[in-house]
Amino acid sequence: QVQLVESGGGLVQAGGSLRLSCAASGKVSDIDSMGWYRQPPGKRRESVASHTKDGIVNYELSVKGRFTISWDKGKSMVYLQMNSLKPEDTAVYYCNANWWTYDFWGQGTQVTVSS
Repeated sequence: QVQLVESGGGLVQAGGSLRLSCAASGKVSDIDSMGWYRQPPGKRRESVASHTKDGIVNYELSVKGRFTISWDKGKSMVYLQMNSLKPEDTAVYYCNANWWTYDFWGQGTQVTVSS
């Protein structure tokens, strides 16, 4: 089992920045990849960024060049640095950890970008 706790969400003006943090605990050594997802109001949850244990990073097209995911394995922390935020980035952001066929989720943190 892996437990995830996100923090760092909030209200920011368009063009601003936020950094989300995710603290992982439990069997963190088993984790194959970690990532961030988001669910805008009235829409489905979507992948934003992912980071494999081998260092492969992927981003959803709309956030490329603006968001950066990083994984500090020593501290069992995953971060999402979000720059040049847009109103369409407004969503609940979830931390995800994947091990084999299992997915673990945090409780989510709200990010609201005002225009």
